[in-house]
Amino acid sequence: MIGFAPPRERLQASVIVPVRNEAQRLPATLQALAAQQEPPDFEVLVLANNCSDDSAAIVRAFAQRHPWLQLQVCEVQLPPQQANVGHARKLLMDEAAQRLLAGRVRGAFIASTDGDTCVAPHWLCNTAREIDRGADAVGGRLLAASDAEPGSNPPQRWQRWDTGYRLACEKLQCLLDPDDADPWPRHHQHFGASLAVRADAYRAVGGVPAGVPWLEDEALVQALRCADRRIRHSCEVRVITSSRREGRVDVGLSWQLREWDRQAQAHGELMVDDPDDLQCLLLARHRLRGLWRRGFVARADDAAWRPLAQVLGLSAELLHRQATQAATFGALWQQLQQLRAERGLAACRPQPVQRALAGLRRLIAEAEPQTSRWRVGRGSDG
Repeated sequence: MIGFAPPRERLQASVIVPVRNEAQRLPATLQALAAQQEPPDFEVLVLANNCSDDSAAIVRAFAQRHPWLQLQVCEVQLPPQQANVGHARKLLMDEAAQRLLAGRVRGAFIASTDGDTCVAPHWLCNTAREIDRGADAVGGRLLAASDAEPGSNPPQRWQRWDTGYRLACEKLQCLLDPDDADPWPRHHQHFGASLAVRADAYRAVGGVPAGVPWLEDEALVQALRCADRRIRHSCEVRVITSSRREGRVDVGLSWQLREWDRQAQAHGELMVDDPDDLQCLLLARHRLRGLWRRGFVARADDAAWRPLAQVLGLSAELLHRQATQAATFGALWQQLQQLRAERGLAACRPQPVQRALAGLRRLIAEAEPQTSRWRVGRGSDG
């Protein structure tokens, strides 16, 4: 338990903000939360963990100046093995889930952001709308702020290529293996800076897995996928997050930016998955999903399993056994990916991003209905 005061009755949303030494950026984060337009009834819970600056004092002063905002801060000194963003976010999300479930408000949700992030004015309103439409979780679109530190020389071209490639992959997935919970237009991000989840769905999957020091957001989304929960990547839910190179975690956005710096300085190429390999995997997943929905009427020795097994690099017998034993389709796909990795099978061959984008344009044009064409550019707003 964290030392927060009891929640107000009929609370609809709990915004959680893990913070460590964010005194410089925290005021803008809080101001953006205070400026939410048409939000549901919400509170803001800040966990200042292992801070050596005045982050907690900044939150308390802000709360005094904005008494109408349900804003609380708790200071904790976590032991070394737990002094990481994964554990801090888990503490906050567990606390928020308990508070929301006690209120018994239908569709109540936890909304996560970070202390270096400014949410858009309709961030909570648009998140609530996606929840009302049936989403169990909502990933928001992260846009990088133009606050690069002096001398860092950010490789913006790399970022544009990466964004364009990932959005094109999402479009191809929508065409070849559509998900009615996450239709086009959508994006590819579900990170802690903008990730919402219904409190009941969070509790049902066991919450953020314990012992995950970073990429805890990815671990939570993977748990939701394994349970076949509905995950929406909404283009209407947006935040602006810091583009600093010195991050608070070993792996995250700041790490990715540093990695692009390193590759740019080495004059290397940005390598991504081969679109043709990706197409084969998507078609195989779509076919397997169809068999799952029909209850796997085909026997293990039926010819229907052979092309799927060949694409996945597994035997037909092993594929059939995994398919009939899995409790959910999400769990089945994760298990198959794990088996492939154990056998040293890469998901896709690497390819330079510009060549991959050209291949994606071709595949999208082939798969897209003639009445509606979607062009993949060199990048987007990321």
